[in-house]
Amino acid sequence: MNIEIFALCDAATESEGKVSLLGAFDTVGSREEPVTIGHCSIALRLRFKRIESGSHQVRLAVVDADGRAVIPPFQTIMNIQVREPQESAVANLILNLQQVKLGAFGRYAIDLAVDGRQEGSLPFHVKKVGMPAEKQAEG
Repeated sequence: MNIEIFALCDAATESEGKVSLLGAFDTVGSREEPVTIGHCSIALRLRFKRIESGSHQVRLAVVDADGRAVIPPFQTIMNIQVREPQESAVANLILNLQQVKLGAFGRYAIDLAVDGRQEGSLPFHVKKVGMPAEKQAEG
């Protein structure tokens, strides 16, 4: 199995086997804690070889720096069939998330496991940002 796309982004869609991404990012800025991401998507595209045909359990978990789940992990089963004359097949997964609450500034990650084995980890950071210049001048 090969990970072709693993991204955190503003939006993602899948249509007729094609994955489209908008605004991939790895940093979220906020003036205060806790931080809420109003909407984001996790886009995943996995390629399986013929020998890997069959059912595969896929698990995505958004975790904090200590490995604790921020939201309940997402799990699904992908049934992969490589059809002749192809040598491989892809499976696309788009996970749209709403109102993701992150308790504090710091490092987070999206962990990917396939069939119980960690296959990837996508880090992202939540950073404190200052007030806009016009607000600072008023204060």
